Amino acid sequence: MADLDLRPLSLGEILDRTFSIYRRNFLLFVGITAIPHLLVLALQLGQVLLTTSGGLRKTAPGNVMALGAIGLFAFLVGIVIYLVAYLFAHGGTVHAVSELYLGRTASIGGSLRWMRGKAPGLFGVLALNGLAVGFATLCLIIPGIYVACRLITCVPAALLEDLGARDSLERSWTLTKDNAGRSFVIYLLYFALLYGALLMFSFPFLIAIAFSAKDPAMIRTWMACSQIGNFVAAVLVTPIFTIAGTVFYYDLRVRKEAFDLQLMMNPRGNIVPAPSGVPTMFS
Repeated sequence: MADLDLRPLSLGEILDRTFSIYRRNFLLFVGITAIPHLLVLALQLGQVLLTTSGGLRKTAPGNVMALGAIGLFAFLVGIVIYLVAYLFAHGGTVHAVSELYLGRTASIGGSLRWMRGKAPGLFGVLALNGLAVGFATLCLIIPGIYVACRLITCVPAALLEDLGARDSLERSWTLTKDNAGRSFVIYLLYFALLYGALLMFSFPFLIAIAFSAKDPAMIRTWMACSQIGNFVAAVLVTPIFTIAGTVFYYDLRVRKEAFDLQLMMNPRGNIVPAPSGVPTMFS
């Protein structure tokens, strides 16, 4: 992808470049997203098999509390597995986009291995991001949307500049000043594609479940198919958002910090740290 020149881009060019990177490296990004989420899919299919099996209906009343404890434990394990899968898929995609964007090569295994040791820090970034957006949403929906748009580049900033949770949010807040509208369009496109994919790959099986109410075996089959459909939709669409966010991050750096000139003076392509002394959302 060395032909991707670093220059200020319009919103249309950002989206065009996003789909161009995704199309040319489709298997790479699908693989980075799918491999971690296979654990999540396996857990979901196991839950479908367990909750729709006949054995649970024959459980003695005295074992209800034990089953509840097992269910709670399985729920907590599921959250941990999902978080780990999401962190590796999201972070691995950011790394792959950055490598391609700077004219280097990327691989599925290399991108996922790159995330080892970075997952705990990225978890802190996403947790603080979620708290900031959630608090703003409590003030009304519009502030929450605005904060989410301003923090869209916090993950690329954290991973590519090796920043902590608070610093990465401050960095994104600074970069996206006067660009919240472009962030909003990226979010809008992502959710439109995601719900469209869910309607295509998952919703038909939900309809089939409704028509199979008297056949437990078919209900189990359709529920499993619905989970597989959710998996396919997420694997196909999620990389688009991550790629767009990373391309947007580089575009903002080119616009506001002349990152293209910095890269010319730094042939190794290392990411230059954020400038200090800039007012932030926490100032």
